[in-house]
Amino acid sequence: MIGTVGEAVALVRDGAAVWVGGSGAGHGVPQAFIDELAARFEQAGRPRDLTTVRVVGIGDFADTGFSQLALPGLARRTIGSNIGNEPRLGALVRQGALEAYSLPQGVLSALCRDMAAGRPGHITHVGLGTYVDPRQTGGRQNERTTEDIVEVIELGGREWLFYHALPIDVAVIRATTADEDGNLTFEHEPILGDSLALAMAAHNAGGTVIAQVERLAARRTLRPRDVRIPGALVDLVYADPVQRQTYLTAHSPYYAGELRAPAAAPAATPLDIRKVIARRSFMEFRPGDICNLGFGISQQIGSIAAEEGVADALTLTVEQGIFGGVPAFGGDGGAGRDYQARLEQPSMFDFYDGGGLDIASLSFAQVDRFGNVNVHAFDERPRGPGGFINISTRTRRLCFVGAFTAGGLRVSFEDGALRILQEGRERKFVDAVNEISFNGELAPGKGQSVRYITERAVFELAPEGLRLIEVAPGIDVERDVLAHMGIKPTVSDSLTMMDFRLFAPGPMGLAAGFTAAGRPA
Repeated sequence: MIGTVGEAVALVRDGAAVWVGGSGAGHGVPQAFIDELAARFEQAGRPRDLTTVRVVGIGDFADTGFSQLALPGLARRTIGSNIGNEPRLGALVRQGALEAYSLPQGVLSALCRDMAAGRPGHITHVGLGTYVDPRQTGGRQNERTTEDIVEVIELGGREWLFYHALPIDVAVIRATTADEDGNLTFEHEPILGDSLALAMAAHNAGGTVIAQVERLAARRTLRPRDVRIPGALVDLVYADPVQRQTYLTAHSPYYAGELRAPAAAPAATPLDIRKVIARRSFMEFRPGDICNLGFGISQQIGSIAAEEGVADALTLTVEQGIFGGVPAFGGDGGAGRDYQARLEQPSMFDFYDGGGLDIASLSFAQVDRFGNVNVHAFDERPRGPGGFINISTRTRRLCFVGAFTAGGLRVSFEDGALRILQEGRERKFVDAVNEISFNGELAPGKGQSVRYITERAVFELAPEGLRLIEVAPGIDVERDVLAHMGIKPTVSDSLTMMDFRLFAPGPMGLAAGFTAAGRPA
C-alpha cells in the first residue's frame, strides 16, 4: 500500500491507458509521477505506447507537466481538453507522431463519473454544432487520428452527442494526507478536481489507483468526515513531501480554505487595452449574478469589481470547483480564496451544463458573420477549449472579449478617448472561423444574449448576424472598425458611444448605479 514513486510507475504496463488528475499549472497534479514516468522512459524505453488522458491541460506553457511526456514512443494517443499549456507535446501532435483528441473539459470530467458508474459513455447537448461534433472534426487533432469516439444520437426527438467511455487502466491522483490504509484527505489542496470519480472509475474497471500525497499518517488517525477517498479504492500511495499547491505557489492557506485573507484595499490595475475591455464586459454584469470568468482578459473582472467596490454583489465561480470568493489569476488561475464552497469538478460542470450561470465573460480568437467564435484553433499550435464549450452552451448572457485586431496593435488613451497608434496585422472578425468553439447560429434558440466586446467597438448577436451597437470615443466607424473586418456587420440605428470612463484612469464610480434594476449606470 505505502510505496515509492518508482514502484508506482512500475505498475504502468506497455499500452496502458493512464489518467492523470489535477489541473493546469500544477493544481492537484501528481508531478512526481510525471517526473518519474518521463525519466524511466528515457532510461529504459518503457512503458511505451500509452494512452495518456487528463481532463484539464497540465503544464506551465513550457517544459513542466505533460510537455515532459513529449517523448516519441511513450504514448500512442493523448486525450484532453487543452494541450496549449503543453507545447512540447503539442509539437508532437502537430507532427502527427501520435493520435490526439481535444474534448470539452466538462465532458471529460462528467465522463469520469459515468465510467465509474459503468455507463457506456456521456450523453449531453454540450458540443453540438462545434468542432467536437462528429459532423465537423469529432475532436480529432491531426490526420493520424481516425477513430470516432463521439457520435450524434437522437433521444426524445432531439439530437445529442454521445461521448464514448474510454479505457482506464491506471488513475494517478493527488491528495494531502494518506493513512496506512490509504484513506485520503485534501486539506492543503487548492481543488478537489475529478479525484474521487477517477479513483472509482479505475477501481471499478479492474485498474490501479495510485495516489501522491504530501504526508503520511498512522492508521485510524484521520477524521472520517475529512476523508474524501476511502482507502479501499487505493492500491498504492507514495509521499512527496515537497509537493506544491501549484507550480507557482508552494502553499497558500487561502487557496486551501484554511483561512480567509485579511481585508485590504484593492490595488488598482494599470489602464491598458485589457483593462478597458474587461471594464466594458463588467458593465454587462448585474447584482446577484452567478458568474464565470474565462482565462486572460476576463480574469481582470474580479479586480475591477473590487476596485469599484461591488465585488460582494457577485458570485464568481471557477470550473475546477471554486464557488464564490475571489478567483486566482495568471499562473494560479483555477484556484481561489475566500470561497463559499469547494466542489468536485463534475458537480461544477453539472451546474454549468444545466444553465446555472447568469453570465460569463470569455475570450475569443476569431468571430465570424454568424457570430460563431473560435477560441482554440488560431495558429499552427494545437490548443483546446478547456471548459469554454461547457460554459458557453447554456449561460444566459455571454460576453466574448478580445482586442479588435492582433499582431502589433498599439493604442493610447487621451481625454477619455481611444487613439489607434498602430493597427494590428491580423483580422479577428472573419468570414468563417477556423473551427467553431461557440455556435452563434444556435444561440437564439436557447434564449442567449451575446455581446462581442473589444477596445473600440461592441457588437451584439442579432437575427441577421453581428450588429455594431457601440464605438469608442475618438473612433471613426468606417476607418477604424469596418475597414478592418473580414465581414460587414449591420450598424445599429441607435449606435451609441462607449462610456468615456472606460478610457480614464481611476475607478469608474459604478457602485452607485449597480442596482438590481439593471446593469451599471
